[in-house]
Amino acid sequence: MKQLITFIRKEFLHVFRDRKTLLMLFGLPIAQIVLFGFALSNEIKDSKIVVVDYSKDAVTRQIINKIAASKYFDLEQSLQSSAQLETAFKKGAIKMAVIFPENFATDLIHTNKATIQVIADASDPNLATTTTNYITQIITDYNMETGSTSGQPLQIMPEVQMLYNPELRGAPNFIPGVMALVLMLVCTMMTSVAIVKEKELGTMEILLVSPFKIIYIIIAKLAPNLIISVVNLFIILILSSVFLDLPVKGSVLLLVFDSILFIMTSLSIGLLLSISAKTQQAAMMGSLMGMMLPTMLLTGFLFPIENMPLPMQLLSNIVPSRWYFIIVKKVMLKGLGFSSVWKETLILAGMCTLLFVISLRSFKTRLQ
Repeated sequence: MKQLITFIRKEFLHVFRDRKTLLMLFGLPIAQIVLFGFALSNEIKDSKIVVVDYSKDAVTRQIINKIAASKYFDLEQSLQSSAQLETAFKKGAIKMAVIFPENFATDLIHTNKATIQVIADASDPNLATTTTNYITQIITDYNMETGSTSGQPLQIMPEVQMLYNPELRGAPNFIPGVMALVLMLVCTMMTSVAIVKEKELGTMEILLVSPFKIIYIIIAKLAPNLIISVVNLFIILILSSVFLDLPVKGSVLLLVFDSILFIMTSLSIGLLLSISAKTQQAAMMGSLMGMMLPTMLLTGFLFPIENMPLPMQLLSNIVPSRWYFIIVKKVMLKGLGFSSVWKETLILAGMCTLLFVISLRSFKTRLQ
């Protein structure tokens, strides 16, 4: 037993001397609890909605005040026409709209019945279903309150309309997220071992003394991965159209162009990891863990970004997958053109250029 205790004590000392092991043992659980318990939540809060009030009476003002007082909604300015409403939905500025028809209070007083229209962006079916349920509950509570006060049962019935995904299928939200995740992981993982593999095998010196320029070596490493990733893109688009009944509603050329831009950005990230890493294993783990978690957690694919704390929202801006996810939803699901995705396209182009320049400079510095 004395020998056993001595060996156990030795192993404890080894564990506590290794800071990386301590970080994994204590830091990782704490980080996961904080992320999944506080920062990342499926609960819908502060969802942006607008009101179009054609009636403008005391009853509509009461209902609007109840909606504005709810923690679930962030009431934007009221719109004046359906054209403004359509523009707001296309831009992705709002998730829901509540429309009060003309003579709303008059119909309610004379017939004890009235109808309001609720329009939701169903490109994310879970978000649309949850927010419409919240609105329906607020209207039901108002019916009960006013009915008990006046002594007459009132029926304000919401008519729900789902935009872009009337059947509330999961594929319209699933496919854009999978496209971002697959392209990001495949590109970074394939490229992350391109340079470091040559270093480990000892063939980098042969490449350096060859008549090829450094930029030619990098392009040669990236070209096969770029072609393979584009083939993967077309496979995903064909499968989603044929088997999932989810064709591209907008311009296919625009979607392909932005996808290639995203692929090149991902390849630049993998190239930077490959230049910085010392072993293939480290490069592979860096690309897998460093890209998969941000793509899954900080793109809006699984968790609404607007529900995250402000530091997490700011951090999500540097994740390329977030901007590509927005582009795919706008072009593929909503059928919008370049005028609606120019900002996201410029951001991806800037990220791609910056990352490639940094990779090129790092490569030359390491070689010297």
